Amino acid sequence: MHDSFVKDSSVLIQKFLDENSFVGSTIQSFNMFLEKGLQRVLDENKIIEPTIIPQNVDSFKIRLDRVWVKKPEIIEADGSRRDVYPLEARMRKISYSAPLFVEISSHVNDVQRESFSPQICSIPIMLKSNFCHLKGLSRDELIEKGEDPDDSGGYFIVNGTERVLIHVEDLASNNVMVEHDGGTSEWVAKLFSEAGSYKIPHTLERLKDGVFYVSFSRVKRVPFVVLVKALGLLKDEDIMKYVSSDEQFDEVLINLFEFASIKTVDDALDAVGKALGVVQTREARIERAQEYIDRFLLPHIGFARRDRITKAHNLCKMVKKFVLVSNGRAPVDDKDNYANKRLKLAGDLLEDLFSVNLKVLIGDLLYNFQRMVKRGKFPALRTLIREKLLTSRMYSAMATGNWVGARTGISQRIQRLNHLNTLSHLQRIVSPLSSSQENFAARELHPTHLGRVCPVETPEGTNIGLRKNLAMLTSISTETPEDQVLTVLKSSGLRGVES
Repeated sequence: MHDSFVKDSSVLIQKFLDENSFVGSTIQSFNMFLEKGLQRVLDENKIIEPTIIPQNVDSFKIRLDRVWVKKPEIIEADGSRRDVYPLEARMRKISYSAPLFVEISSHVNDVQRESFSPQICSIPIMLKSNFCHLKGLSRDELIEKGEDPDDSGGYFIVNGTERVLIHVEDLASNNVMVEHDGGTSEWVAKLFSEAGSYKIPHTLERLKDGVFYVSFSRVKRVPFVVLVKALGLLKDEDIMKYVSSDEQFDEVLINLFEFASIKTVDDALDAVGKALGVVQTREARIERAQEYIDRFLLPHIGFARRDRITKAHNLCKMVKKFVLVSNGRAPVDDKDNYANKRLKLAGDLLEDLFSVNLKVLIGDLLYNFQRMVKRGKFPALRTLIREKLLTSRMYSAMATGNWVGARTGISQRIQRLNHLNTLSHLQRIVSPLSSSQENFAARELHPTHLGRVCPVETPEGTNIGLRKNLAMLTSISTETPEDQVLTVLKSSGLRGVES
């Protein structure tokens, strides 16, 4: 019986390894970055409008339409281009990178003036990804190209050095978590709202006066009722209904009574403007409050005016969860549970890096354009784009490990002591928590680590429990678009509350 079990297990494991890679999730993440992530970042910055435009021009827009990447190549001293393979990149101390092109068009008075597709940077390519020359080669072909046929890939070559991007563990964004707080409020609800380059912390707390206060961005402790009224939810019965249609909460009634004097959206916006510290006229406060609410309040829901009422409904549900947890009727959220965490793999990290640096490139383009316009010239865009600006910034982050968001050690030189050591390094997870603080709960082994994170492999000393490794057979699921999930749920017979 035992011999049969061992034999069957070995066959299953061998079958799994034949079809999957230890770093398959990392490679898939990078593929998604190049195939979808780049275009997503471009769409966030699709239309660029300079503040200074030439005379006799009513409107001028720059559009970033499409982005694509070729396979790794090298430009020799004589200007010729040819394919480059990883071995040559290692030997010649160069980067294994591919040119990235963007289709750019300028529009004068809504009429297209020029359209061209320049190379805006060279982007490092992950070995064994879909854009790598080694993808799909047989063992003999890999040996012919000077590669170890058992090498898993999943890393980069920057300036001849093999670099690996460490997985970053973080709390799940767009997810409300209620926990004990040792400060002025016994309980606090926290939410990290993430959309594109925005990641804004939101907090909901109830102080000793019984009033719920919401804080986000530069808005500190604006009353919950004032905020939802500013979003367009004016009627008290509507606020109660969206908090809970089943029962009335006394905690919410106290808040409604406290701010019953606010009857209009403008009065509520004026109060939000005062919380922002705007000291100009009432009209200026209202306009500033509207701008802040649209841009910085729950940006994952949307930035348009029509999204305000949905934001109000979400704040109501946030209050409901707060009340239920604080009254002991719902469990306290465990932020160490892996259901409440997400891993940022290479593709996610590179998308963050590309997003920030693309904005730098756009800023440089606008500065050069407006400087030329001030001199009375109408420059061609192709003369203003600096390819080396984006390339050097991407290479610098990959070579030093200093990432956007003041994170360090994200890119590391890969360890090659032996094959197991290399695999371990490719599957490493780092926590954003400081190693100099206690954080006992975060360092402990959690039941939800089973099958996901290795329960044994972690360093001794101050980093214990904060530096972890994926379990050997872990595969990481990718984000699924909401519309696909909703389609499956509706086809299964699920209906909304309204229907």
